[in-house]
Parts: sequence; C-alpha cells; structure tokens
Amino acid sequence: MIRFKSFYLISLLILLGINSNAQVSTDLIAVDVKKTGQKIKLIPGTEVKITDRKAYDNQPNFINEKQMAFSAADESGNHDIIIYNFESKKFTNLTKSSNLNEYSPSITDCGMYISAVTVEEDGKQRLWLYPTNFGEPELLYDDIEPVGYYDWYDNKAAMFVLGSPNKLVYPYSKAEIITISQNVGRSIKKKPKSSIITYIDKNEMKEINGENSYAIKGFDLEKRTYHDFGFTYPGAEDFIWIDKNVMLTGKDNKLYSRNFKNNSWAEMGTINQPNYGKISRMAYSPKLLKLVVVMERN
Repeated sequence: MIRFKSFYLISLLILLGINSNAQVSTDLIAVDVKKTGQKIKLIPGTEVKITDRKAYDNQPNFINEKQMAFSAADESGNHDIIIYNFESKKFTNLTKSSNLNEYSPSITDCGMYISAVTVEEDGKQRLWLYPTNFGEPELLYDDIEPVGYYDWYDNKAAMFVLGSPNKLVYPYSKAEIITISQNVGRSIKKKPKSSIITYIDKNEMKEINGENSYAIKGFDLEKRTYHDFGFTYPGAEDFIWIDKNVMLTGKDNKLYSRNFKNNSWAEMGTINQPNYGKISRMAYSPKLLKLVVVMERN
C-alpha cells in the first residue's frame, strides 16, 4: 500500500471509502428498475452481482448506454479504472499502473476522456484525463489539489478540495477559480438538464432519531445563484439524481427517493443480498433502466 506523505491525503482516502490500514471490501450490484414519470421502483429478483471478491470495487459511473467505469484494487492494493460492458459482461482495464492510483471515474462532457482522481508518485492528488481510445493521459488542473470528488459542467470540473475546511471550487478560467462553499460533503452532483452543481452543506445540520441530516445545496454555475434542495436522509451522505426532479439515496440495504420539492424521502425498495451490509455510492442509467449500488461485505 502506498504511504502517503500528507495527513490531508490520508484523510482524503478515508473519505473516498478506503481505510489507510485495511481495504474496505465492497462489490457492485446491479438491479433493474421501473420508472413511471417521477416514480421509480426496484424490480425484485433482478439483482446481479457485477463483482464478487474480497477487495475494493467502488465508485461506479455510467459512461455510455452500455458501459460503466469504476475503481478497483488489484492483488497488490493498487487502484485502477475498470470498464464493464453490460452487453458482453466483460471487464477491461482503462488504467494499469503500479505507481499511480486512480479513483472516481467519470465521462467528460466531450465524451473523449474518462476523468479520474489520480494519486501520483509524490502523493499529489489531482484530476487527470484518460482518453477513451487508450491514449496517453493528461493532467487537467496542475495547481488544484488535493482533489477528492467532482462533477462536470461546460467542460470544467466542480471539485471537492480537501483542507481545513474542505471546499468546493469551480474554475471559470485559469484566473478565476471561485470557492462555491466550504465544509462540504463528498457527494458532488450536477443536477440533470441544468447548470446547477449540488452538494452537501455540513454547515447546516439537524439531528433526526439520533442521526445527522445535512442540507443539500445547489449553485447555478451560469447565474451564480444558490438554491436549497432539502436535507439528506438521516445517516446517509451519498446521493444521485435520477432525473432533473428526483434524488436517490441509500441507508443500510434500503433505497429511498425524493422529489427535491418535497421534504420527505420515500422508501423505494430493498437490496437483499446475503452477507452484504450497507449501501453507499450509486449509479443510474436511464437508457438501461439499471441502478448499480455499492454494498459492503459483512
């Protein structure tokens, strides 16, 4: 395992879901869904384990209609970006480097690259671009780090940068890098069909049944205005958008959905998998009508 030279980087790996002393064993599980308007339901009995090993398979993200990228640890504890094809059921290494670790893959707006947070040999953690044609990777922002999470708008990345406190930044240009918010959570998601980047604001919190619920905020990158999107489900800190209106989150082995205009989350189903515990990250394909969830092994 890489020995990181910075307290911040060790802390960031913990945020990424990786214990610095022992790997968290997680698998990717796909389930079909039925979507009618703004209502979404799991289809029981359609659960399929995409990965099944005592290692780190995490951070899924659909990159097109039939492929998904995720971060996976090899036998040496090195993390690479893997592409999974839902048609062929085959896995392909996008990266395979012994001196770098790649996390949080996502397709860029132009569709020519898969971006990833890359831990470099000297411990720097920056955003890199990996061509989909398997060409040479490119460093995107040389002076913004350590980056943990991000999402895309207008071919630029809104980035969670670890610090005291953590902050969310957006580079309108090389000369104008604005701080959107501070003390943010790890879910950084663009609201579909909008110019709004959404995030968890840990400055605003309420306790419900002994568990923390944080405000979900948004910043319109075009209008430069702030928006409120309610609160997280108590005890959950990962969310995604299913469409421009509906959000999804997970707690234990249950999934919950909510129209952002409503105050309450509604249970939409349970992922019943023997020997698996809580759900964390999620990815959704509106074309395949598939939901992929990350679940921890018990």
